[in-house]
Amino acid sequence: MMSFLRILVLGMLVVSPLNAQSNVETKSGDTVHLRALDIITGIAQDLEIKVGETLAYERLTIEVDECRFPVANAAGDAFAYLVINDVREDSPRFEGWMIASSPALSAMDHPRYDVWLLSCSTSEG
Repeated sequence: MMSFLRILVLGMLVVSPLNAQSNVETKSGDTVHLRALDIITGIAQDLEIKVGETLAYERLTIEVDECRFPVANAAGDAFAYLVINDVREDSPRFEGWMIASSPALSAMDHPRYDVWLLSCSTSEG
C-alpha cells in the first residue's frame, strides 16, 4: 500500500508542472533551428529549416511540420514536430515533438547522428 501511495504522489508531482504550463500562450514560428552532430567525426552543424520543408543532412532527411514557442519568452522553451528518416531505412528514426529545453526527453535514437532542437523563429525576428 505504501508503494502505491508513493507512486501516486510522485505521479502528481510530475503531472502538476505540465498542467501549470498548459495555459502558456504560444506563437507559431516559420523557421526551426537545429544542431546536428556526426558522432563518428565529431563535427556539429547548425541547420535552419522552414516549417513545411525537408532538409537532407548526411544520411538523414529532416522534415519540419510545426514549430512553436512561448509568446512571453521567445528565446525560451521552443518545441517542434519533426520527422527524421535515415535514407537507408523504411520507417522514421524519429517522429514527434522535440523540446529545446529538454533534448533528452524526446530524443532521436541513431547510432551515428544526434539531432536536437535549439529554437524556433519567425521572419519578423
